[in-house]
Parts: sequence; C-alpha cells; structure tokens
Amino acid sequence: MAKKGNTNDLGVERLGKLLLQYSVPAIIATTAASLYNIIDRIFIGQGIGPMAISGLALTFPLMNILAAFGAMVGVGAGTMVSIRLGQHDRKGATLVLGNALMLNIILSIVVALVTYIYLNPILYSLGASKDTLPYAREFMQVILLGNIFTHIYLGLNGIMRASGYPRKAMYTTLVTVGINLALAPLFIFSFNWGIRGAAMATVFAQIVGTVWVIYHFSKGESFVHFLPGYMRLKRRIIEDIVSIGMSNFLMLISASIVISFINISLRKHGGDFAIGAYGIIGSIGNLAVMVVIGFNQGMQPIVGYNYGANQMPRVIRTFKLTILAGTIVTCFGFLLAELFPHLIASAFTTNKELIDMAANGMRLTLMMFPIVGFQVVTSSFFQSIGKAKISIFLSLTRQLLFLIPALYFLPRYWGLNGVWLSGPVADFTSSLLTMVVLWWQLDKLKRGEFHLKKR
Repeated sequence: MAKKGNTNDLGVERLGKLLLQYSVPAIIATTAASLYNIIDRIFIGQGIGPMAISGLALTFPLMNILAAFGAMVGVGAGTMVSIRLGQHDRKGATLVLGNALMLNIILSIVVALVTYIYLNPILYSLGASKDTLPYAREFMQVILLGNIFTHIYLGLNGIMRASGYPRKAMYTTLVTVGINLALAPLFIFSFNWGIRGAAMATVFAQIVGTVWVIYHFSKGESFVHFLPGYMRLKRRIIEDIVSIGMSNFLMLISASIVISFINISLRKHGGDFAIGAYGIIGSIGNLAVMVVIGFNQGMQPIVGYNYGANQMPRVIRTFKLTILAGTIVTCFGFLLAELFPHLIASAFTTNKELIDMAANGMRLTLMMFPIVGFQVVTSSFFQSIGKAKISIFLSLTRQLLFLIPALYFLPRYWGLNGVWLSGPVADFTSSLLTMVVLWWQLDKLKRGEFHLKKR
C-alpha cells in the first residue's frame, strides 16, 4: 500500500499495522533530520568553537518562523488531501495539491525578502550580542537565499505522505539529510567556509529534495498529481489549507517568540554560553519530539481518511495507539537526559563551563518530559480531523499562556535555574488543560456531535 499509494486500506486494514506502516517511514525521516541538526551542531562546536554554537542557537527562532509558513501549507494541505480521498473526491485532492504549490512559492519569496532586509535588527531582538551576531548573520543569509526550496520541499513532502506514499516521503527526507551530512563537514572543514558552509550544505540538500518531490507529483501514475488548470489559487481551498495548518503555524511562531524570550533571559542570567547550552538541550529534546511527530504524521492520514469516511471507532482507536507510542518515546528521552547529561553535552564541545551548564539545564528542563508526548499527540489529533480552533488553542496554551509567565516570575527567584524550570512548569499545566479539553471533545466525537463538511 505504501508503495502503490492505495489509500483504500486506510479504512479496513488493522490499525496497529497501519500506524506502524505510516509512522515508521515518517519517524525515520524526522529522526534523520533531527540527527542531522545535532551532528551539524557538533561539527560547528568542535570545528569553529563554543561561541558559534551560541550564534547558531540564536537562529532557531528565526528558522522556526521561516519553517512555520511551509509547515502551515504542508500540514493543512496534507490533511485536506487525506479527507478528500476519504470522501473519494480525487478532483478535490488535486485542487489542494496545485494550490499548495503556488501558495508555497508566493509565501517563500515574500517572507525571505522581508527577513533579509531586516536581518540584523531581527537577530538583535532574538538575543544576539556583538560576539554572536556574525555567526548568526552568516548562517541566515545563506538559508534565506534558499528559502523557496525549503518551502516547496516541506509542503509537497507532507502531501506525498498523506496521499499514500509514506515510504517515498521517507526516502525524500533521507536523501536530503544524507546530502546534508556529506557536504557539511566538507564545506566547514575542507573548504574552510565555517558556519556559512553548514548553511550552504543545507540549502543544496533542500534543492535536491525539491526536485524529487516535484518529479513525483509530475508523474501521471502518482495517485494525486499536477494537472493543468488545477494550480490557479482558489479562495475556499486556501482558506481550508490555512485554517487547518494554522495550528502548526501558530505553534512554531509562538515557539519562536518564546525562544527569543528564553534567549534574552539566558543571556541576562548566564551570558552567551547559556544560550549555547540551551541549543544543546534543544537538540536532545527535539530529537525525542521529532519521533513523536513522526507518529503524528503516521496518524494523520489514517485519522483523516477514517474521519472523512465517518468511521469514528477507528479514528479514536488510532488516536489512543499514537498517545501510547508518543508517551513511551518521551519517557525514554527523559531517562537519557537525567542519567547521561554530561556525556551528551560533551559531544558538542570540549569547554567544561559549557558542558556543566548544559548538563544542569538538561536535567531541569526535561524533568516533565514524560507527559509531553500526550500533549503533542492530542494537539495533532484535532488538527488531523480538521478541528483547527481546538488544535490552535492547545498549541498556544503551553507557549503563551503558561511558559511566558513562568519565564517572567521564576528567574526572579532562582536566576538561571528559574529559566530552566519554566519549561517543566508549562509542560505540566498545559497537559492538565489538554486532558480536560480532550475529555470534553472526545465525548462529543463518540456521540457523533462532530459534523463533517464536504466543501
């Protein structure tokens, strides 16, 4: 099924088998991408220095903002394609594909131009200093030049997975990651291009990924493919894509805002090294979250199809299986962070001060990590059935309603440790709220009070 793009099996195949069949390729892809980021930071930390790690860490919120637009289109369009295929509306799925491509092209160009013009002020507002700004600026200038390829690649790869080709979507990501990993040390060390070389490796790899996904959707044998006359932007299609993808968009944007607050607070209470330590911690936490997101990506076409086909028991069962899988993953990440923090941090740098700071921050920041899987899966579930407002609400509560107040109050009493503890406080309170919302909405879903609209 994964090879042939046969989506009919989504409505009849055993759910555990389907979840693994769709999740494993996504997990391999997301984990490979996350591992690349970790290895890239190791190259930069060992080859350029600890201050370069801090400079790179400053680019995370800006990279999230850039990715937010591509993710919004990719996730929104992927969900709509799944639902349309569940309704046996192949023409509607083709319209979504064409609109997603055009929307990604427009957004990528506009966002890159605006960001490039105001790059220095943006980086300073994210916590850059005179020592870290040059590293962050050199990296982002190259990334922005390749932004159009990033958007098209992210958007179409998500649709490829949702339209019945999870294994091919995995191969696309693995190819780009492999190229990235091969070129990064060559550009950084052999060509002596420094942090700019790391960015050039990333852009070149995403160009290859873009060519791959466009070629896939240009072939007639693809279950959903480009057709003349299906690429003209249509308001109702754009509204559907944006409304469903808005949860991912706002989650990444709010994460960027919060990371900028964190960086400013870290610089105030721990200096530039604290920002570098947070970059190391984020690498490890992000690796586990990427595995959970891989399960979410596997869940999305199954839930979307069965929701479109009005098979609610299969929808709920798939959701419960994904929560179980996500919780196991975050529990494992928690154990690694608590038991081996110094060993993990020493892979990134030989600087003892930075290692000690990162190890202490890792233990505190990830202390509530076991419950994070539940919260991430639940937010994605509502997105997968087109309930954008609920998904947006759950995505924003941790970042804006709980984390920012914690960042304001806790460092006043505990300094740098207060910054590290803000994350666990937000994780705990947002998971409680998610549990309440889930209990209320799941009961409505079981009673058939969610009405599916075919537009």
